[in-house]
Amino acid sequence: MTQQRRVAVTSPQTRLARARRRRHAAWRPADLDPADAERALRAYRAQRRPAALALAGLVALVFGLPVLLRVAPGLLAVRVLDVPLAWAALVVVPFPVLAWLAWWHLRRAERAER
Repeated sequence: MTQQRRVAVTSPQTRLARARRRRHAAWRPADLDPADAERALRAYRAQRRPAALALAGLVALVFGLPVLLRVAPGLLAVRVLDVPLAWAALVVVPFPVLAWLAWWHLRRAERAER
């Protein structure tokens, strides 16, 4: 059997993206019809508050849980199934909360786009 030369296959979109990267033009907002611009502005305004609330929830979770464990050192001594409650809280609590936060934010964003 003869060996064939390997060829890299790329999408035309990839070549366009690489070509666009080389030029350093200033960013410009998209030119929209006035009706489309108004609709985009309404969607942005409707999604801004839920996004800020989701971000605040994320920050509260990421920074609040360690602060809570630092402020309440009694939680470090509590054990559940011979595992410190602090460890269980840091491993178990964030993931369901983050999944719920993502689901909530997605629902709010979809509702705002209707």
